[in-house]
Amino acid sequence: MAYASALARNPLDTYRQIDIAGRTANADGPALVQLLYEELVSALRTAAWAAEHNQPRTRSERVTRATAILFALEAGLDFDKGGDVSVTLATLYAGARRTVLDASLSNSGATFRSVADTLEDIAGAWRQARAA
Repeated sequence: MAYASALARNPLDTYRQIDIAGRTANADGPALVQLLYEELVSALRTAAWAAEHNQPRTRSERVTRATAILFALEAGLDFDKGGDVSVTLATLYAGARRTVLDASLSNSGATFRSVADTLEDIAGAWRQARAA
């Protein structure tokens, strides 16, 4: 089956790209951060699955995505307005990156899940703060 573009050769990737584009088109800053957390947790859970099912390519792709998201979250911190919270989050993101890379080298699904759980807790707090 031929697809319209080189970017769309995988139907699942095409769906994800369309979904993300639709969710980000009119999103404000806080909504984008929430989306990044969702994508980050998903990438880590998929990396865990891939590590446990001998899928090194998928694991590598998801680790790369998770690492890029962690960098994006850190780059978006406003240390002037965020103060100590920004410093704490920067430290958390840097530590998460190190842990994710170590998990990738050791092929540890459990470690990926642990980081995902921690970040999912933060994502939940972010959702609650946005809803308030």
